[in-house]
Amino acid sequence: LTHTLNKYDNSEPGFNFLGFNIRQYRVGKYHSLQGFKTLITPSPEKQRIHYKRIASIIDDHKQAPQQALISRLNPVIRGWSNYYSTVASSETYKYIDSLMYPKLKSWAQRRHPNKSGRWVTNKYWQTIGGDNWVFATPNEGKNPMRLIKHAETPIVRHVKVKGDASPYDGNLVYWSTRMGAHPEMPKRMTILLKQQKGKCAHCGLYFRSEDVLEIDHKIPLSVGGRDEYKNLQLLHRHCHDTKTADDGSVGGMHLGKHQITEEPDDAKVSRPVLETSRSGDRAV
Repeated sequence: LTHTLNKYDNSEPGFNFLGFNIRQYRVGKYHSLQGFKTLITPSPEKQRIHYKRIASIIDDHKQAPQQALISRLNPVIRGWSNYYSTVASSETYKYIDSLMYPKLKSWAQRRHPNKSGRWVTNKYWQTIGGDNWVFATPNEGKNPMRLIKHAETPIVRHVKVKGDASPYDGNLVYWSTRMGAHPEMPKRMTILLKQQKGKCAHCGLYFRSEDVLEIDHKIPLSVGGRDEYKNLQLLHRHCHDTKTADDGSVGGMHLGKHQITEEPDDAKVSRPVLETSRSGDRAV
């Protein structure tokens, strides 16, 4: 870390760092040998900024259909929730979800001023998977568009590096497997990484943590290839360049859903950066 990111502070009253609030609480000796417990949560400031952004999006979509509002909110909710999924965020997730309900209810009621609250609720909130309060389009089809909730994001506890393992110890299988468990790794990359057992489909070498990874279509979209898993493979960036040159496909000409990455919003990221490559997802 640079000197501008270093900070010495008293951990008992707590302090904020990179969007997290770090605080120590005194506990009995039977709970901890050190006499305190460390709790890391999303900082109050970042919670306010995040909710303010959500409220702004809802206000900006007063005249937009429900589908448009949901499609705009979901990436913001998912990105922010994923960023804080490795700390004690469960209560924070529930709290922000509770703030969103009256805001969404106001949005829906404004569209139908002459309808009762019950009518509005039945129109915009559906029962899905046992949850009676899912903001979603009417269940006219098999897959209604639904607004994800912060609380749906599972908390993933950090897995300590085993023993004296090091990225430079030559155990490439172990380290490539850990990459797939990173909370900010796009879902497609995680699945392909597991399918390929941590190896590049082009050169056959294991991926390292410092490698740039890109998703490639085995049969390019430009010649009729489909955007589905059986036509996808995970490659090193330089291998992707080689393969693209050989098959004659032109990157960036055919944009698909796979190019939409899930980026943490509001918070500065100190973990591997996920970007959109010229023709697919990319992790740096």
